[in-house]
Amino acid sequence: MVVWLVGMSGSGKTTLGRIVYDDLKGRQPNTVFVDGDEIRALFKHDDLKKDYSVEQRRRNAERIYEICLWLDRQGINVVCCILCIFPDILEQNKTVFSHYREIYLKANLPELISRDTKGVYVDSDDDRPSNVVGMDIPFPEPVKPDLILNTTDNSGSPEELAAQAIAILETP
Repeated sequence: MVVWLVGMSGSGKTTLGRIVYDDLKGRQPNTVFVDGDEIRALFKHDDLKKDYSVEQRRRNAERIYEICLWLDRQGINVVCCILCIFPDILEQNKTVFSHYREIYLKANLPELISRDTKGVYVDSDDDRPSNVVGMDIPFPEPVKPDLILNTTDNSGSPEELAAQAIAILETP
């Protein structure tokens, strides 16, 4: 099974993903956690000046897709957190993984800017990096995800939102 948490930077993917992972791992030890930022760092593909163009984002998304596919084919569950701006990859996921759940963490840009724990949406245009999804690069919302969690309006604690995600993992 592959659980793909998708959303813009700061939407809560990693926070929720870790809670979902901990729950799933407790019941199914053959579970791993794949985080887009960690994969970028692992492959040294995280230079703000060169690695965040649309082309390089595609390269990273395809790399993460292949890692998830490799693990899935071995019967290993994957909880994957990724900012994926490629509808074709999301569509492909639905047909290749053994059991796939797509969870969209939706948050509006003003909220993401106010959180900005990574400095992605720096206030000053002079200080803001280029190639920021939601600002320089469009973020196409996922089409027909299995679950949409609104992380803007404080609709629940991370644990409560993760419980909603966990609940859909058992459905066929």
